[in-house]
Amino acid sequence: MEFQLDKTLKADSLLMGHFKLSYLLLMNDSNYPWFTLVPRRPEMTEIYQLCEEDQKLLWQESKILSRVIMDYFSGEKLNIAAIGNIVSQLHMHHVVRFKHDVSWPKPIWGQLPMSRYADDNARSIMSAISERLELEGFCTLD
Repeated sequence: MEFQLDKTLKADSLLMGHFKLSYLLLMNDSNYPWFTLVPRRPEMTEIYQLCEEDQKLLWQESKILSRVIMDYFSGEKLNIAAIGNIVSQLHMHHVVRFKHDVSWPKPIWGQLPMSRYADDNARSIMSAISERLELEGFCTLD
């Protein structure tokens, strides 16, 4: 079976590119700096279902992404989650949090409706993060 990005993830995010294993998405919600890694493996719903090599690769991709977004946004806390209650396709959220953000200290889910980025703001963020990830030399972004 061929991998296809879940329709909800596709509708709620902007595709930035890909790492060796995962698509990199910017969630289209300007309330929070929110990125998602989606391993390009069909029918996966949980991390433990990935082979050991893919598990290691996912954690490496997560580590690089985490460092870059925390540095860029000067975050106070990083929330990483692979919940999947609504979208079962395996995906890992990376949300930069601040004590002054609109949902602090609660989780972001269910707090506010999504507030889509203005096109210029999304392009600016995606460009800045892509540049920093490429400098890491770890990823291939397209």
